[in-house]
Amino acid sequence: MARLGKVTIAAAAAATLVLTGCSGQSLEGGGSDKTAGTVTLKVAFWGDMGLDKLKAEYEAAHPNVKIVLNSGEFNAQHEDLQKKLVAGTGAPDISAVDEGFIVQFRSQADKFVNLLDKGAADYESKYLPWKWKASMSPDGKQIGLGTDVGGLAMCYRTDLFKKAGLPTDREAVSKLWGTWDDFINVGKTYVSKTGKKFVDSGTNMFNPVLAQQPVGFYNEQEQLQMDGGPKVAFDVSMKAIQAGLSANLASFQPNWDQGFKKDQFAVLACPAWMLGHIQDTAPEQKGKWDIASIPGGAGNWGGSWWTIPAQGKNIDAAADFVKWMVQPEQQIEVFKTVGNLPSQPALYKDPAVLDYKKEFMSNAPTGQIFAATAENLKPQYLGKKNGPTRVAVENVITQVQQGRIKPDAAWAEAVKQAEKASNS
Repeated sequence: MARLGKVTIAAAAAATLVLTGCSGQSLEGGGSDKTAGTVTLKVAFWGDMGLDKLKAEYEAAHPNVKIVLNSGEFNAQHEDLQKKLVAGTGAPDISAVDEGFIVQFRSQADKFVNLLDKGAADYESKYLPWKWKASMSPDGKQIGLGTDVGGLAMCYRTDLFKKAGLPTDREAVSKLWGTWDDFINVGKTYVSKTGKKFVDSGTNMFNPVLAQQPVGFYNEQEQLQMDGGPKVAFDVSMKAIQAGLSANLASFQPNWDQGFKKDQFAVLACPAWMLGHIQDTAPEQKGKWDIASIPGGAGNWGGSWWTIPAQGKNIDAAADFVKWMVQPEQQIEVFKTVGNLPSQPALYKDPAVLDYKKEFMSNAPTGQIFAATAENLKPQYLGKKNGPTRVAVENVITQVQQGRIKPDAAWAEAVKQAEKASNS
């Protein structure tokens, strides 16, 4: 585990919190480590959240706790959680929930443990205010503790850019694309010079552009707003597809991972959490990736919370583990391991984050890059049906890439499917 310096802001932030990892004592409201028998905690998430090291350390310090990690496909994990909540059985002890689904689940707060009953009120001042509020139900229940935020940048392959005659220095690359139209033009140049695709998928154009808009799929009255931000983002994705830039690789699917390995694209939108996936998927590409700014300015794509379904049998032990995972020391370890940027702003000023450079990403100063994006974020409201609606629109974009829907008919179909998801 990473250890902090003598007197850092992060250490000061941690001083008021009760740690279980070192003391073996329970957190306020939590279960004791001295109870007889072994407690098994099932933790559901997606991708790589840096839990392997944390699991080993926690189990070593808590011999009576066994942690079972279940990393699945992004949409499937959320859909499965919803089914288990409705069924009243089968949910994991701890479940990650993404920003695109948090409003959906906070509206079902009775199906989750209210973490305020487990001493979580002490954490409010540690979080970005919008991150704390996003998981708070209308009746004042806190269903989650924030893990990370997804401030946006753009990851690119320096070696592939060089072969295409494009700049490779991160500042020079950033200057290539002040707007998304500029980005598409750079992509056209890349395709013409190499004969290869530029981006992984039209959906991974749609999502970051949508994240930059003032209003997403829904306003705060839960009304579908397709003619605003979604239309802007959809048009950008269609331009990229029609320009021949997309490799048509669906995120977090096996062919997407193969796309990294086989150099099937050269650039992708890169929230902080994406770094871990690139590193895990293509470790042989160390030093071939770098990070530039994203067209169109800032935005937040992703970021998660740890929640505890109320149907669990080991709620106190689960609360202990969740609180331990969001301590500054563990948050910094996750940041260094997979890139996930903490949602506790005091850590952005800690040298352990601010001075960190990611060797895998050509020693890019990831601490500085992503801390700056996080501090300037203006979060977008995401409605109760945001998750299913996004999936429905993504499916239409994918069908366009597959030739199953013509581009000139795609927007009408996207609206139709979004309305269907909104009314389901």
